[in-house]
Amino acid sequence: MIRLFKPQDIAKLVELWYDASVIAHDFIEKNYWEEKKKEMAEIYIPNSETYVYEQAGQIIGFVSLLENYIAAIFVAPAQQGKGVGKALMQFVKQQRKTLTLGVYAKNINSIAFYKKQGFVVVEEKIDEPTGEQELVMACS
Repeated sequence: MIRLFKPQDIAKLVELWYDASVIAHDFIEKNYWEEKKKEMAEIYIPNSETYVYEQAGQIIGFVSLLENYIAAIFVAPAQQGKGVGKALMQFVKQQRKTLTLGVYAKNINSIAFYKKQGFVVVEEKIDEPTGEQELVMACS
């Protein structure tokens, strides 16, 4: 079931985000993600339109929107490859006519996933905090 997040979900979302981020972004120091936990909990999640994917009472994925921008889409590592990310993506595509997102160029698995969901690369840039190349992708 996909539902709007509740404030009591924040700790679980930050934990899920951190666990998935460390694995998906192994080319970035782990402490970078550790240092972002507080911002995720206090700023990013509360100030975005966030939906969670819940199964058997457990949150196993979420997606956060800032207008038409997908600020985050994460699935618990043990649940990846089971259609959770696809379901979240289909859900937000029903909410918006156009969507954009940013993804690190080294995150090959996520880029392939986004392409399967109809996204195309529209811009390349450098992510200032990490110095990593980032791709901006869009779908309409």
